[in-house]
Amino acid sequence: MTAPANSIAEFYETAVTQLENAGLSFGHGCTCAEDEVAWLLSATLDIPFDELDKAWSDTLTTEQRATLTQRLNERCDTKTPLAYILGEAWLGPYIFKIDRRVIVPRSFIAELLMDDLAPWVQNPDAITRVADICTGSSCLAILAALHFPNSQVDAVDLSPEALEVARINVDLYGIEDRLKLHQGDLMAPLLDQKYDIIISNPPYVDAASMDSLPGEYRHEPEMALAGGKDGLDLVHTLMRQAAQTLNPGGWLIVEIGHNKDVMSATYPNLPLVWLDTDGGSDFVFLIDQASLQTLI
Repeated sequence: MTAPANSIAEFYETAVTQLENAGLSFGHGCTCAEDEVAWLLSATLDIPFDELDKAWSDTLTTEQRATLTQRLNERCDTKTPLAYILGEAWLGPYIFKIDRRVIVPRSFIAELLMDDLAPWVQNPDAITRVADICTGSSCLAILAALHFPNSQVDAVDLSPEALEVARINVDLYGIEDRLKLHQGDLMAPLLDQKYDIIISNPPYVDAASMDSLPGEYRHEPEMALAGGKDGLDLVHTLMRQAAQTLNPGGWLIVEIGHNKDVMSATYPNLPLVWLDTDGGSDFVFLIDQASLQTLI
């Protein structure tokens, strides 16, 4: 049965084709045109993502169609990530407010936190201190606070503008009493503290890759992406800082993109544990406090 003209279904089919023909790069919240259009419809029409099918034959108003078309054209013409156009991003069931002051949330660490970092953390209630370094929109810090309910979380970013967005999200989730934001370079504001867990999704794109990033990434703050010649400039410093600030038995968990080979070659004697994620086991490493002591 053909969908009615001007229906949600009709717009969906047309929009998917437009996105597929626009030479776009996906990966800022969705991995394909079909999911992006569904997200565009859900956010614009205020229909839960998993209930769109119930409204499939509904007719769009003139105003709705105009807004959807404007947003769709902006996505195609400027290669702006849809998350910036909509002002929101999702990690699993969690929504965050974002804009161009922060990178679009898309960390593999999020899924690990939603599993309470099992099996490495056996009792989430026993975690009392967590640090999130290079916090951006504070999405990972917020997930840590929610999944470790007895924890105090410190979140750090070098960018004052990013921390403005982070504050919006901390207030949105109502956890300002347990999550403190700090402006500074990596762990510099926290070196007198001790933590059970330190997490970080730092800038890790190496210099060669920065030169060839798709257009979508050009809309994000460069300082949130660029990790130096080999992508690990910040990671080297962070590991030494974590060695000083982790409690005995604590863990450092860091996402480093496609830099596993470089990381393993740089630290051949460290027992890095590569964690399984939906994207594979090459992107996030874990290391314990005792092993990090060899770096200081």
